Amino acid sequence: MSTAHTDNDVPQEYESYYVPAQSKWPIMGALALYLIAMGLGLTVSGLSSRNGTWLLFVGFGLIIFMLIGWFRDVISESMSGLYSHQLDRSFRQGMNWFIFSEVMFFAVLFGVLFYARFISVPWLGGASNNVMTAAVLWPEFIPEWPLIKTPDGHETTAISAWGLPLMNTVILLTSSITIYIAQVALVKGNRNYLIVFLLLTVLLGWIFLFFQGEEYTYAYQEINLRIDSGIYGSTFFLLTGFHSVHVFLGSIILFIVWLRVLKGHMTSNHHFAIQAGSLYWHFVDIVWLFLFMFVYIL
Repeated sequence: MSTAHTDNDVPQEYESYYVPAQSKWPIMGALALYLIAMGLGLTVSGLSSRNGTWLLFVGFGLIIFMLIGWFRDVISESMSGLYSHQLDRSFRQGMNWFIFSEVMFFAVLFGVLFYARFISVPWLGGASNNVMTAAVLWPEFIPEWPLIKTPDGHETTAISAWGLPLMNTVILLTSSITIYIAQVALVKGNRNYLIVFLLLTVLLGWIFLFFQGEEYTYAYQEINLRIDSGIYGSTFFLLTGFHSVHVFLGSIILFIVWLRVLKGHMTSNHHFAIQAGSLYWHFVDIVWLFLFMFVYIL
């Protein structure tokens, strides 16, 4: 004997799951990142600074074009009611895995810093039974950190933690508070607070990037700290540079979310975009605290 079922009897987990058509945005993003990497390599190495600059401009242009197009498609799909509760859970799981991959990415960068600081530099100074190696290769080498004098004699100056870095730390910590206030305002239905504090978070991110650029200018022009200034210069610009890229992307994401809030897209029940952007922003802030501690202070 068969049993009839109505639509209301269908469990929530069997609702429709929207699968978008093939998209050109992922391959375009991959191409943009490749051009940026090539442009940076050519520019930094000095092999072809002019071509490297052009590749950088083209790569960043493609990235911006890709983000605009991809965000436009996702926003259109969301506002058309194509996303179900199952897809919403998929988004959340995807964001969690993305943050995990970012944690692993910065773990590798910090691993490079720690390996150079606690293993390579002491070895060059004769630690771990490498006395003869150090005596033959660089007998006058001083194994200290920051390594302001490399074995080949290149000298530079360490960045102080108590100027712009401390100011930027305060700025990012403040931005974590403003984004939290914006989230609470959204849940409570206070759109004025949401708009103000979300925009304030974006502005604080851009201020951070401005001061980071000022610090790089000071490092290059005043104290001769460059990306080719030995392992200290390389790790300094590698870690802080990649973090600045993440701050830039996070601020762009939050700015787009702010524009959507102005159009009334976000509600207290449907606001994954703000949650994802806030989670990413908090992650960026936490990474900076580790950077401030291990790159600038210790």
